[in-house]
Amino acid sequence: MQTLKTTDTPVVKALIQVLTDHFERQVSLLAICPNSEAVTKAALLAAQEANAPLLFTSTLNQVDRDGGYTGWTHDELIEFVDGEADRLNVDVPILPCLDHGGPWLKDRHVLEDYTFEETMGAVKQSLESCIDAGYELLHIDPTVDTRRPDGEPVPIDWVVEHTLELIEHAETYRRQEGRPPISYEVGTEEVHGGLANLDKFERFLDDLDAGLRARGLADAWPCFVVGKVGTDLDTSYFEPDTARDLTVRTTSYGALVKGHYTDYVDNPDDYPLAGMGGANVGPEFTEEEYAALMDLVELEGKIGTSSGLKEALRTAVVESGRWKKWLHADEEGRAFDELEDDRQEWLVRTGSRYIWTDPEVQAARQRLYENLEGHRDAEAYVLWTVKQAMMKYYHAFNLIDFNDRLERVLLP
Repeated sequence: MQTLKTTDTPVVKALIQVLTDHFERQVSLLAICPNSEAVTKAALLAAQEANAPLLFTSTLNQVDRDGGYTGWTHDELIEFVDGEADRLNVDVPILPCLDHGGPWLKDRHVLEDYTFEETMGAVKQSLESCIDAGYELLHIDPTVDTRRPDGEPVPIDWVVEHTLELIEHAETYRRQEGRPPISYEVGTEEVHGGLANLDKFERFLDDLDAGLRARGLADAWPCFVVGKVGTDLDTSYFEPDTARDLTVRTTSYGALVKGHYTDYVDNPDDYPLAGMGGANVGPEFTEEEYAALMDLVELEGKIGTSSGLKEALRTAVVESGRWKKWLHADEEGRAFDELEDDRQEWLVRTGSRYIWTDPEVQAARQRLYENLEGHRDAEAYVLWTVKQAMMKYYHAFNLIDFNDRLERVLLP
């Protein structure tokens, strides 16, 4: 990837330019959330097998100055990834990225009732931490304002103003510290972000462009704009026509559309065909990790042992309280045990990413692995299961051997 790195153009932005110039409607980049050690290891293995770039995109809930729910600071994530890449002989480009850097997008800021000034100050410090750690891309996402009534969209002017504020802060800090140029991502797929229709989407782009130019930050124009392309927490169909419309509006700015909530999407093959620059996948891989562990728990039962992992996971998820953020409106106020059985199972499965580092869960997992010695290489099975889920996207996004194709374009 060093061939993409120039004095003036950061890596991800240069990569997007290559997609636009040479692989239009052929390739979409895959960004994976490093929400556990197993998922992070599996991502390295998958990228190596695919021979494609690996974008790690971590939220402030996952990785932050306080450790997040993974226990990693930004520096520690980079250290872990570098160490595992060396151990596994991974030699593909690895690009660390920030996902959803904006006010009140870290659960702690909401739970502790941060003021706007407090949450913006914390986000700015996190941006600095990402820059210090060597992150290649920052998603700037001021599209939540908890001071507004539920359901009221945040005005576009407010989103633009604070997007500019955060980009300017990051650029000022980066330059002061003598760090190389980085790439940016803006926008959101969330309806509450106010970018859910094409008119507002275009206005956001126009006003952002004008604001960056007025601040002398035209070079910091984002390479990704997140678009609402049909997928969200409760839907899984990607809308190619919508994506094409949004792409037409972003390419004139040198940017491509990025999709979020791509987990278990019905039609991943349509992403490159619709011109999507990339897509984020996160909770799906934790759910696959959970499913692999439950396979092993079942095997454990057949040989007459019990690690208690399933019970430990349920207890930790319930005690964390984080399952409450995923409740439907008609479930609000109900105790966990009062929910339907299938909802309890889903909440434990998707909520497991928050508690992999819980000491009781880690101890039970270790007992499971020890109980299966001589019967199954438990860790290898978990990594293989998660890796297979990732390979589905590497194939669908036409990323197999993309590094070789990229090299042929850059070094003809």
